[in-house]
Amino acid sequence: MKAFLLDRYGKGRPLRMADIPVPELRDHEVLVRVDAASVNVLDAKIRQGAFKLILPYRLPIVLGHDVAGKVVKTGAAVRSVEVGDEVYAKLDDLRIGAFAAFAPVRESSLAPKPKGLTMTQAASLPLVALTAWQALVERAKLAKGQKIFIQAGSGGVGTVAIQLAKRLGATVATTASAANHSLVKRLGADIVIDYRTEDFESILRDQDVVLHSQDAATLAKSLRVLKRGGQLISISGPPDPAFGQAIGAPLPVRVALRLLSMSARRQAARLGVHYSFLFMRASGEQLREISALIETGHIRPVIDREFSFEATNEALAYVESGRSKGKVVIQGQPEKT
Repeated sequence: MKAFLLDRYGKGRPLRMADIPVPELRDHEVLVRVDAASVNVLDAKIRQGAFKLILPYRLPIVLGHDVAGKVVKTGAAVRSVEVGDEVYAKLDDLRIGAFAAFAPVRESSLAPKPKGLTMTQAASLPLVALTAWQALVERAKLAKGQKIFIQAGSGGVGTVAIQLAKRLGATVATTASAANHSLVKRLGADIVIDYRTEDFESILRDQDVVLHSQDAATLAKSLRVLKRGGQLISISGPPDPAFGQAIGAPLPVRVALRLLSMSARRQAARLGVHYSFLFMRASGEQLREISALIETGHIRPVIDREFSFEATNEALAYVESGRSKGKVVIQGQPEKT
């Protein structure tokens, strides 16, 4: 099958298109024909080598975390999925590979494709929707009447998180360029701040939750807009000791993560707020709950551009440029098993 391989880490390093064997299935996996795959910032960061410490991939690897397509084969222990089912999923860490004709997916990580969505729309959602769900519902337990500041509202995670936060009954503040103000307002944002001309720290206060996705300087300011007892959940780092423990990292890695996050945790403690790092995980169960919100119109995909399979490197470069609104999707390269 055709696939795009990462041979060596490096910023902007092009992926190599090659013919490789179709992946062999484990007992609890299904083989999905990739009808569409989306590109995430995480793919660019892995290409750069940013997660070598916590994701010890053996190169070369096929990149790509999000997939939508038809099941073409099932493993020996699979019971809930059949050949021909239309599914979508976020692939498991250390078992990624959506930039290919076929991808293996663990049964517990996938869900039926939401009714009414195309494969392209479905592929745009798993990673960003699961990130928003795990941050707002699972971690923050965001409730009606609370206030949340979601950074980068026009980005992949931001566009879903705004919609989910409004569904949960929160008041939503976000940052976006002037050109994207109308987009984030349509999604439900109550307060929109132009990050190029306005300082969100002078506008926001007493936030219950901050969903942080930017740099260290923005992190320091974001901690200060929380009310006492509030929480900042970061999806851009630095990873904290709780994360190291959760993934069973070896002692040297746990020590490194403690040092990396020390400044953020100390700042939070001085302000009487809580800092935590979230590295989302695959979950078919949560995707089913998200699908219900999609099918009732409470969450809708936002897609910026579609690229052909052959243009995978161009799609990755576009995402890495930071110019995309919502998600970027790659069309599949169907082949016969």
